[in-house]
Amino acid sequence: MSEASISTGIAQRYATAVFELAKEGKSLAAVEKDLDALEAALADSAELSAMIGSPVYSRQDMAKAVAALSAKMKLSPALSGALGVMAEKRRLFVLPQLLAALRAQIAEDKGEVTADVTAAKAMTKAQQDKLAKALKASVGKDVKINLAVDESLIGGLVVKVGSKMIDSSIRSRLNALQNSMKEVG
Repeated sequence: MSEASISTGIAQRYATAVFELAKEGKSLAAVEKDLDALEAALADSAELSAMIGSPVYSRQDMAKAVAALSAKMKLSPALSGALGVMAEKRRLFVLPQLLAALRAQIAEDKGEVTADVTAAKAMTKAQQDKLAKALKASVGKDVKINLAVDESLIGGLVVKVGSKMIDSSIRSRLNALQNSMKEVG
């Protein structure tokens, strides 16, 4: 078994526990806000990212740091408790996978699916709403758009929903044209 699949399995178990506790306590909305806050903290703090993956810190130091972080961020009891257990068992290295798995479970519970959209330029809110509406008609679920900008696309979009990918970018069309010209000549 690969290291990545082991990490994903560990994260999935913790995510399921947090999800079930939050659902039972009717605090899924609070946990969802906590996910946003924790993802932002991981992105903004190199120290936090380094701490969760470092074997240098003792279990007690990690547990204290997580308890302080949970109190300062006012995290929900379900997520705060899970982070404490993860720190005591030296499992904080799976925190990014836990956040992703938990977000996926909450989205599934809400009947949502996330679409990863890469556009050549930033999209307005109206454009995103129109795209979400079109994707909802195709997928049959509410669609949350995760937007990224890649100017190398030249124009158009690359949309990934689950295992499906729609590439309507000018770059891919030019590549296809180039390939077809190679076949002819």
